[in-house]
Parts: sequence; C-alpha cells; structure tokens
Amino acid sequence: MTEPAARPDSAPQLYTGPKRVFSGVQPTNGLHLGNYLGALKNFVALQNDYDCLYCVVDMHAITAKLDPENLARNTREAAAAFIASGVDPKRSAVFAQSAVVQHAELAWIFNCIARMGWLNRMTQFKEKAGKDRENASVGLFTYPALMAADILAYKATHVPVGDDQKQHLELARDIAQKFNNDLNVPGFFPLPEPLIQGPGARVMSLRDGSKKMSKSDPSDQSRIMLTDDSDAIAQKFRRATTDAHPLPETIEGLEGRPEVDNLVGIYAALSETTKAQVLAQFAGQGFAQFKPALADLAIAKLSPIASEMRRLLDDQAALDAILRNSADRAAAIAAPVLDDVKRCVGFWR
Repeated sequence: MTEPAARPDSAPQLYTGPKRVFSGVQPTNGLHLGNYLGALKNFVALQNDYDCLYCVVDMHAITAKLDPENLARNTREAAAAFIASGVDPKRSAVFAQSAVVQHAELAWIFNCIARMGWLNRMTQFKEKAGKDRENASVGLFTYPALMAADILAYKATHVPVGDDQKQHLELARDIAQKFNNDLNVPGFFPLPEPLIQGPGARVMSLRDGSKKMSKSDPSDQSRIMLTDDSDAIAQKFRRATTDAHPLPETIEGLEGRPEVDNLVGIYAALSETTKAQVLAQFAGQGFAQFKPALADLAIAKLSPIASEMRRLLDDQAALDAILRNSADRAAAIAAPVLDDVKRCVGFWR
C-alpha cells in the first residue's frame, strides 16, 4: 500500500496518487459464501491494480445492535477471513474501523454537510428500520454519512459495490461534491467511482431463491459459512431448495426457477466459468448428480480458507499485530486528509 506523500501545510492537498480502493465488511455473526463470492474474492483480485484498504467496519456493526461480548471476536474472525481468502496485509491494509479515529471525526463533519432529505431517501434505512422507525438508532439513520467518511478519509477513487450499496456510494459522491463546492476547494475530494462486481456477486439463500444469502436469516441451512466443515457444506447443499425438473440446457431455462438459478450461479462463480458452461456440463441431469458435484467444488474451494482462518485465530497476538500495523498505516493516510478538512472548515488549530 502506497504511503502518503509529504504535504505542505499551506494549502489542502488534492489527491494525485494511485487509484485507491476502499471497502468494508461488517463483523456480525461470521462471514458466508455470499461474502466470499460477492466481496472477498474480488478484494484479492483488486490488489493487482489498486492501492487497497480493507476495513472490518465494527462502527457500522453497532448501528443496529450493541454486542460487546462478541464484537471483538467477530472483528478478528472477519479479518482472518480477509487474509485467508488471499488478501495480503503487506500489500493491502486490513484493519478495524474503530482503530482509526479519523473515520468518526470526519463522519461528524459529513453529518453537517449532508442534508436530511438526502438521508431520508436511503432505502436501506427504510428496510432495516421497518415500521418501527422511531425506535431505530440515530446511527442507523446517519450510517451513509459514516460510510462516506470511510471512503473519503483515504480519498478512495474506487469502491466495489453491490446493488444494495449503490445508493450509499451516490450519497458519498454528493457529500464530496458539496464539500468541495461549499468550501471552495475544487477537486479536494475525488468523486469515488463504483466497481460493479461480476458473477457471483449476489448469492441467494439456499432455502429461498428470492432472498439474498444473509447472516441474519433465522435458518442456518440458508447459508454456507466460511467456517463450515466439509460435512456441513455437503449437508446444506443436499438440503438446498430446488424443484423436480432436471437442469436445463440454456440460460433461458433457468427463468422462473430462482433456487436452481442460484445453485448454477454458485457453481459458475466457484469454478470461474459461466452459467452457460455449467449448464452445458450438467444439462438434463437431476439434482442427485448436481448437488454432490457442487458440494465437492465448494469444499475444495472453501476448506483451505477455513483451515487458514483457524490457524490465524489460534494465534490471536499475531493477528492483532497485523490489525494494529494496518491501522497505523491507514491512519497515516487519513490523518493529513482530516487535518486539511479541519483547515477547510475553519476549526481552531
């Protein structure tokens, strides 16, 4: 990861460094196959072309629920999943959000830049708060401003996003643009571009193909956890919801069969092929043949990750050292950015 250049104190520094990626994952209840195919696998590939910062967003995790007994453990487990999946902490920072204070400080300033109307339009708040909006935390409502701070504290130029985060990234761009305009510092914050994720980015529940695979689903059978052993993976795929028809020959034959489409998509993503290629291999076969093949493929891909996660978690001191070192490197980038922001805002210094 590229270190920040020396900065003169006289004027805010425009970002002219390498293309930089920021992304984060919440440390709640462990990571699953959807996290791996939709995020972690992509994190690994992005290291080849970008200066990358990968964050375990523990501050976001408390917007809905305080869980002091498990939060630190879940944070370590998420960081271990990043590294076990192939993120190299020597090349890319892997750190806990709360360990870099600039996230919180910049988020407050962005709370004063963002407009209530902007946040009221955020569909994720409406979905998560539901009908009990008045009892939702203020943090859940202002979550997108903190997400903007996560990204812009490092002047990230690119953010990998799924469909559910596109609106939040648009808000981050709006906040960056309003800051630049209101404080008369054109180009101070870059307007981060989305990196749209490819096949496998949206993995659905094994029990209901209309719902995204989720850590919050009450059924453990709905998801493959990265820590599941081989027997659990095989059992969950064996019990996955399908239908009585064989696999079709073409993509068009998956229409109206969301659970089947999901399993074919998972196979394609794990094998780094296309759905069409998977169907060419298994067309006409029943799920008695396809599910074991899918389970074997998933076990081959995920077992080394689970094994490496266990090794990392068994040496907590070494894992914590990685997190601290990465947090220091991240703070070294974010601190001068925040200093410039304070100067732009006019805070006493």
